[in-house]
Amino acid sequence: MMVAAQPALQRLRITLRGAVQGVGFRPFVYRIATELSLTGWVLNSSAGLVVEVEGPSEALGRFEQRLERERPKAAVITERESSWLAVEGFTRFEILASDSDSGKSVNVLPDLATCTDCREELFDPENRRFEYPFTNCTNCGPRYTIVTDIPYDRPNTTMREFVLCPDCREEYENPSDRRFHAQPNACPVCGPQLDGTIEDAVEALVQGEIVALKGVGGFQLLVDARNPDAVRRLRERKHREEKPFALMMPSLEVARKYCEISPAEVQLLESQAAPIVLLQPKPGTDIAPNVAHCSPYLGVMLPYSPLHHLLMQECRFPLIATSGNRSDEPIAIANEEAAIRLKDIADHFLMHNRPIVRACDDSVVRLTRGRAGILRRARGYAPLGIHVRQSLPPVLAVGGHLKNTVAIGVGQDVFLSQHIGDLETLEARGAFEKAIEDLCRLYSFKPELVACDLHPDYASTQWAEKSGLPVIRVQHHQAHVAACAAENDVQGAYLGISWDGTGYGLDGAIWGGEFFRVENQRAEAKQFERIAHLRPFGLPGGDAAVREGWRSAESLLFEVFGEAECGDSRPRLSGERSSLAGQLQLSMSKVRHMLERKINVVPTTSVGRLFDAVASLTGLAQQNRFEGQAAMLLENEIGRLQTEEAYPLPGGDWGPLILAVMADKRAEVSASLIAARFHNALVEWILEVAAHSGLKQIVLSGGVFQNRYLTERAAAALESRGFQVHTHRQVPPNDGGIALGQAVMSQP
Repeated sequence: MMVAAQPALQRLRITLRGAVQGVGFRPFVYRIATELSLTGWVLNSSAGLVVEVEGPSEALGRFEQRLERERPKAAVITERESSWLAVEGFTRFEILASDSDSGKSVNVLPDLATCTDCREELFDPENRRFEYPFTNCTNCGPRYTIVTDIPYDRPNTTMREFVLCPDCREEYENPSDRRFHAQPNACPVCGPQLDGTIEDAVEALVQGEIVALKGVGGFQLLVDARNPDAVRRLRERKHREEKPFALMMPSLEVARKYCEISPAEVQLLESQAAPIVLLQPKPGTDIAPNVAHCSPYLGVMLPYSPLHHLLMQECRFPLIATSGNRSDEPIAIANEEAAIRLKDIADHFLMHNRPIVRACDDSVVRLTRGRAGILRRARGYAPLGIHVRQSLPPVLAVGGHLKNTVAIGVGQDVFLSQHIGDLETLEARGAFEKAIEDLCRLYSFKPELVACDLHPDYASTQWAEKSGLPVIRVQHHQAHVAACAAENDVQGAYLGISWDGTGYGLDGAIWGGEFFRVENQRAEAKQFERIAHLRPFGLPGGDAAVREGWRSAESLLFEVFGEAECGDSRPRLSGERSSLAGQLQLSMSKVRHMLERKINVVPTTSVGRLFDAVASLTGLAQQNRFEGQAAMLLENEIGRLQTEEAYPLPGGDWGPLILAVMADKRAEVSASLIAARFHNALVEWILEVAAHSGLKQIVLSGGVFQNRYLTERAAAALESRGFQVHTHRQVPPNDGGIALGQAVMSQP
């Protein structure tokens, strides 16, 4: 009798890089390997996840297919290496201890919103984690804010302080349990505890008090969003005059009562990142008018931690949930720190004893071109790396001055920090330095050079110059387009369009309306050819014109109408409070004097400042009480109006445009139509330059392209003419993304 030949054994080694730790990848690999009767092992390394499997070739093929098809939802694989090795003769499949000897290039996973299974347990009276505010599993919970080192194992997190009880230890060591190697695993017996009660916090909110809550990435300030007096007190104490506040809604159903929400926006709200999503509010709700002030949007998020779920289960009404800080200062993360820094803001504190390693604000996104456009990259997204085509030198990129982030280049990955913020205060600059130290320590990274902005007065530039490292200075707007090109893996020549409010130009002027022919993503100046820009105009008072858009309007009117006619060319005080009228009229007289004598008038090509001027001329806004306010109001004024009409903007010359705007003002044309014609003029200019460039790939970047109307209309018009349009997907178009551009432009 013949015995059938046994299939020949083979041994396969697979290395996965990216976000592959803290997502349940090892138990997933263990499960499919044992189901297929394969032997070998899996482990976490500092570079990623390493698997060796041994068995018949047919079973190994099925293993590879399932590895790709069924991998954990939160996993992001940026690179995969496979190799065939000599058969070792493994007798079983096992999960080995982590290897920390290899170079650190694994992605640290962002903090993940509470999963469905944990939410169900949270509200199940029969479950041992019923109403436990710190429940989690391999599919959810804190990651980035608790990890102290790589690889991501419990001893390398702040959870090392909490010794697992027998029940939690059994879950942690059982490969078939969803809490297998869930590093923050805990329960009421062995885990973190609240200092205070949710019931007391809710009672304080109902009474109109301000509550400081210790969340996942730091403290948040909470207040009843329906109570205008409570909101006013929060604004006064936080020193936040008009900038909109974010809201936390108890549920999606409640959010629908207050906002228009599309299916794509629902996906964002309920995603693992659980960001703040900018939504269109419904009229006639009980949200206090001073929550968003003049903003046309409500920034809404859903509960994303067990503590938030328990709190909102009791509240059942919208809460303001804003950063636990004073404006322009870092978020408080430690209990003692919060008790001191927030004592003059908060009436009530709800703390806990799980330490936070690093502050991480809530991310902000807006649906643009049918997908998420990130405006602030923090919790839920940071510090996921951006995989780039070229290998980078060991570079530290220190970003800009506003909306600062920093980044490091590790091989073909750029790891960006969470949103740090504006570097206007000593406290903010301290947070910036701490973020650099933290990112470098986490990845055992030793930079050999530092990339920074050209602007000599940026705090980040000054830090770079004092670092003792070789410095690469990267032009601001080139960094913008390089960042967008890098995250979209744009190859070959492209037209880079970079529009924003302020950026230091190669000629020392303030740029912000730039078109570049880019041959590739290298740093040599000859690769970036500035082929077009907005016609320059003066900013009277320099930085003062950034805050007071009427100054830009005065400058344009002076250029168009001249000294004699400028003073009577428009109704200047439209939209202003009468108490400010006299002061404003006096300031305008001084500005005209500056323009006439060319005193302290800084040249600019900024499209952002052009937005300010048109917003002023239409009476929508004379000042920016927060960055981009006037431009936002001008975009919102369009509403649902549809028109193809556009003002003339030939070759970026705003002169004919201003004449047309003023003619429309005198004819009492609606501000909505003026706003639409202005936006359409910018789109027509983009089409004009694109047609003359001879390039088919278009890259849009810079803070102006946070404007949804402009971005979507420009992209649609370009694509209808055969152009390929690239916009930001993984980093913000504003200055929060330029560290990526600086990093990729550091390659010699």
